[in-house]
Amino acid sequence: IAFDLALQLITKLSSRALSQIRLCWNVKNDLDNLKSTVSTIKAVLLDAEERSVTSQLVKDWLEKLKDVLYDADDLLDDFSTEALRKDLLGGNKLTLISIGSEAKAFNLVERDRPMEISFMTKKRQLTHSFVPKDKIIGRGDDKAALLKLVLEFESEETVYIIPIVGFGGLGKTALAQFVYNDGMVKNHFELMIWVCVSDVFDVKIIVENMIKSATGKAPDQNLEMDQLQKQLREKIELLVGGAKGSRIIVTTRSLGVAKITSKCQPYVLKGLSDNDAWSLFKEIAFEQRSADSTDSGFVKIGKLILERCCGVPLVIRTIAGTLSFKETKSEWLSFKDNELARISQNEGEILPTLKLSYDHLSSHLKHCFAYCRLYPKDHEIDVQTLVQFWIAQDLVERSFFQEVEEYGIGDMRCKMHDLMHDLAESVAGMESSIIDSNKIASDVGEKCRHISINPSLIPLFKGKKLRTLLQYHNNFSPNLSEETWDFVIANCRCLRVLDLHCLRIQMILPKSICKIQNLLALKLDWCTGLEELPKKIEKLVNLTHLSCCYCWELTHMPRGIGKLTSLETLSMFVVDKDGSHGGADLSELRLLNNLRGGLGITNLGFVKNAKEKFKAANFKEKQHLRSLLLEWKFYFDFNDDEYDDYKSLEDLQPHHNLKELCIRGWRSDAKFPSWLSFLTNLVYMTIHQGNFKQIPSFVQFPCLKGLVISNLTELEYMDDNSPKGSQGEPQSFFPSLKHLSLRYCPNMMSWWRTTKPIDDDSNEDDTTVMGTSTMGFPCLSSLTIENCPLTSMPLYPSLDEDLMLSNTSSRPLKQTIKMNINAKAPLTSTSSLPLSKLKSFDVHKIEGLDTHTLDECLQHLTSLKRLTIRDCKEVDLEGMQWEPLKNTSHLKIDNIPKLVSLPISLQHLVQLKTLEIRECHGLRSLFPVFQHLTFLEEFEVKDCKDLELSGAGIQIFQDHTSLRSLWLENIPKCRHLPEWPQHLTNLQGLYLVNLPNLTSLPDEMRCLTSLEYLNIGEIPQLVERRRKDIGADWHKIAHIPNIGLIQ
Repeated sequence: IAFDLALQLITKLSSRALSQIRLCWNVKNDLDNLKSTVSTIKAVLLDAEERSVTSQLVKDWLEKLKDVLYDADDLLDDFSTEALRKDLLGGNKLTLISIGSEAKAFNLVERDRPMEISFMTKKRQLTHSFVPKDKIIGRGDDKAALLKLVLEFESEETVYIIPIVGFGGLGKTALAQFVYNDGMVKNHFELMIWVCVSDVFDVKIIVENMIKSATGKAPDQNLEMDQLQKQLREKIELLVGGAKGSRIIVTTRSLGVAKITSKCQPYVLKGLSDNDAWSLFKEIAFEQRSADSTDSGFVKIGKLILERCCGVPLVIRTIAGTLSFKETKSEWLSFKDNELARISQNEGEILPTLKLSYDHLSSHLKHCFAYCRLYPKDHEIDVQTLVQFWIAQDLVERSFFQEVEEYGIGDMRCKMHDLMHDLAESVAGMESSIIDSNKIASDVGEKCRHISINPSLIPLFKGKKLRTLLQYHNNFSPNLSEETWDFVIANCRCLRVLDLHCLRIQMILPKSICKIQNLLALKLDWCTGLEELPKKIEKLVNLTHLSCCYCWELTHMPRGIGKLTSLETLSMFVVDKDGSHGGADLSELRLLNNLRGGLGITNLGFVKNAKEKFKAANFKEKQHLRSLLLEWKFYFDFNDDEYDDYKSLEDLQPHHNLKELCIRGWRSDAKFPSWLSFLTNLVYMTIHQGNFKQIPSFVQFPCLKGLVISNLTELEYMDDNSPKGSQGEPQSFFPSLKHLSLRYCPNMMSWWRTTKPIDDDSNEDDTTVMGTSTMGFPCLSSLTIENCPLTSMPLYPSLDEDLMLSNTSSRPLKQTIKMNINAKAPLTSTSSLPLSKLKSFDVHKIEGLDTHTLDECLQHLTSLKRLTIRDCKEVDLEGMQWEPLKNTSHLKIDNIPKLVSLPISLQHLVQLKTLEIRECHGLRSLFPVFQHLTFLEEFEVKDCKDLELSGAGIQIFQDHTSLRSLWLENIPKCRHLPEWPQHLTNLQGLYLVNLPNLTSLPDEMRCLTSLEYLNIGEIPQLVERRRKDIGADWHKIAHIPNIGLIQ
């Protein structure tokens, strides 16, 4: 690290800009002497860094030197300030000379970094800190044993807990993920939750993560613990106290923890076998030179080294990764006989080996790795942001990460292994800190350069040499007080990175922030109250990254932003709507050609002289942009005459490298711009809300994976060609498309312009309409068609995720069901029935959909998990066969007028966990079918005016011991709750809403010992009876922890 600081200083001291300044200010001799001193010290730094591993004296010397080098670097960055030149220049020069002279006592050897290191760093793929899950080696038997416990073992316990025990680095988490992601497990369990319990055991955080894992979105951060528990129980199928068959896999290093959490014998994970260990080692160490893997010399040394790894995967990967840099046998022998010999690798002592790998990193990579300690354990790191922060600190990229997930274009997340985090914390020393308590804030010394901090603790921090300040929490934090802002500005003049995401900034960011002239990265994402950036932002001449995603209230961009030509990130550019704020216009984007990642431009509809301004923005030259949003954002007071220049979309042509394009709110009736056909690298395309009457054909876009067309009220067709003409070669018809959404295009009757629209009642042969019976999407997984009356389109038999059809024609569905995909179909090689892999089917208000068609469709859906049938007035559910839906776990029936009683064959849905029935006004009884649905865990019935829930001799819930949630709403004939509550031994939530004839609660409510929540709404006669201590029904419900009113 010190070596690279010295190298950075020498580079700056040699720059042309600094040469001019030192002549003007008559400090040439001072700076030349400083450069000479740094060069002298640099010559011995590589040797010193290696010696610091074994010598505490050298290590202490390096720490002192590093601190002074940082100060000197800050000085040079601030050199234009007269006061800094006078006050600090001499002091740093003398300190460096003093420290440099101390180096003589250590007999350090002069040497420079070998040239090949940087070459090897570039050549090596960033894949082997942790092997991806699909490359897990040697855990097949362990996985099989655990699958047997998860899927086959019969336990009397409601929840069966399976502990996996082993010391750090054995691969417990990887094995758990291996099992968790297995196809059989996913098919067996409807609800699956993954949550990490790290060093800090915070129950609230754990519950929040459970809710996020179960629902896909984070809960409100302001909720208290009891509210979170309520949300967890209400919205997910809570594991604790649930039906038999639930499984919890716990990974732990402690046998004691395993015994406390489970009565069963822990699964003790062992090291890899010799063969598996060698396979893993060989794959990593010889990745770039496979020929050496059979060389007897390398094999012999490698196996001797492998003996010291004790079969621990993390150690094997770490050491093999280190050896992949060493290309000669002598280097391998030296590693074995010297560095490896110093390590005593006992069980549980993994850090020494990881530290050894760290020691073998080149100097600049060590600093990069240590920087990562700023993120808490198990924190989900945004890779793009991390790289930006590295760049801001003059560091380079290096992969020490696992669990990499890509969420979209340029949106990638990762996590560090706990042990890697421990190592990063260890090697970072006093240079960086996570400040989450008053004590830590007070204890951290002035030598700390990088902090991640709770904003409320900033005034307690004493350091004045910060280079990084990260807002610690992901939830919304209160705005900084004026005093705190003053403190930040006054004490953080050296900042390179300032991350204030989710801060409740009110209206305007303080203008004093422009005094931090060395700032390179400013992150303001999710500052939802922010309306204005500082007017003098152009003073931040070094700014490279300005991120303000989801700052919805921003009114404009400050004038002069176009002078920040170093900008690589500008996530948002807001056009000044009426010019009242004196904001920047689009021409300021002209020179910002280094922009990368995503850029969103809003309020384009208010650009005056649009053709001129659009052209001046120079999008065609922004070759590094990956994602572009063009949003017109018209308002109700929009005046065509006032903005008569807005038909200039042709002048917004982006570079052909673009991966993602979104166009929103285009109001012109002009044709789509011709440049779209040149964007052959597009992966995602969205067109939303506009007057386009036609759009270009996307059929042959080779990379297109997602296409969303919505709210195009004038659009009549998708493709200008005939069906046969647009198909062409099978491999060229949407070759990569996975997700297609067509929504709210009321005039789109056909996919093709030359295909005439057909009534759903027409008897015209399907193949005559289509031109070919085999035409279809080759790899489409998900399809949504909503409020588009499409009567002809390409077919979709290979869908394997979601199909949502709403207010559209039934004809394409009928054609898909009849499709013979065993014929020479270009779309699939499978011999299964069309739609047989579909997981979710939502059908709503489909023209021409009758009982026979829907029944025929259901016979194909053998993999279906979720089924929703809404507003299908011609469908008689009782006349359908439900047997093929044996895997269905969620069923929703909404507004089916012909439904009088539940279909008899519904009892074959043995996996059904959730049943919702709404607005079925003809439904009179659930009996006798409901009695057979004994696996139900959630049942909801609403707005069924003729439904009888009670009657003589009817025990409707007698066998539903698995039921956890019951919601009854707007059922006028429900006059009293029958004697069934006593059978619902696992019921946790009961919701009674708008039951006008329900006058009291039954005595059997006292039998509901598991009930956690009772919520009553719009039943006035029960409000008084449920009052605490004095209500007539209070003694029946007093044992329930949470009793509330639904408004």
